[in-house]
Amino acid sequence: MARQLRFAGTDSKIDGCPALHTDEDTGEIIVHGPPVTDPADLAQLKHFGEGEVAVVVPKELLVDWGPKEMERVPELVDRTTFRRLFETFEHTAWRLETRRGYASDREDPEFQEFLRTGSAPCDFDEPWFGNIEAQTRAGKRVGRVRIVDSPMTVEQLFLLDYARHNAAVGEDMRYLRREDSDSLGDEDFWIFDSRLVALFHFDEADTVTGIELITEPAAVVRYAMIRDAAMHHAVPYDEFDATG
Repeated sequence: MARQLRFAGTDSKIDGCPALHTDEDTGEIIVHGPPVTDPADLAQLKHFGEGEVAVVVPKELLVDWGPKEMERVPELVDRTTFRRLFETFEHTAWRLETRRGYASDREDPEFQEFLRTGSAPCDFDEPWFGNIEAQTRAGKRVGRVRIVDSPMTVEQLFLLDYARHNAAVGEDMRYLRREDSDSLGDEDFWIFDSRLVALFHFDEADTVTGIELITEPAAVVRYAMIRDAAMHHAVPYDEFDATG
């Protein structure tokens, strides 16, 4: 069975080599780079076994992108602490939504109205909208990319209709087909000020079971790279073809 590898990072400024990857199942680190081939160099390597390959990597690659702990203990926060991040962020708050549906949406009366009428109402007096409008008017940026299926699920169609309400208070709402998002993975998260990530954990019923805060610089940069790639490929919600 093929390994499940996740790109960790690279210090290359040109071609992405050398680089580190992490085996999602075992935690092992995969290093790739230019091979050591000179017999005189290979002869100096201790414990170099038959069938093994030596590669050259800069020290900075291991310092910047190698794991800092043998086993990282997740930092989980409650919803009150999570919501405060939307009041205290300094310049950017951005979300990647990857689920085919969210339990919280299915429990929302606005979702039930959408099922009845095909149009989702909105109460702009809700604290979320008041805060986001205040933040964006202050010059801060808030946005999302939503990954959707072909065909879209009912929950995704609901959120596409609801996106006009998010946009009305200043959110940059964008969409991307799942078949065009393979390189992004399926993690669902907010990233604040390119320094802090709030990663959502879900159960099989699409209910949030935990919110994990990530601040390790190398890990945050990886999420920032996902954000940049998603923003590059996604299109504004009002230009997205839901039937395509």
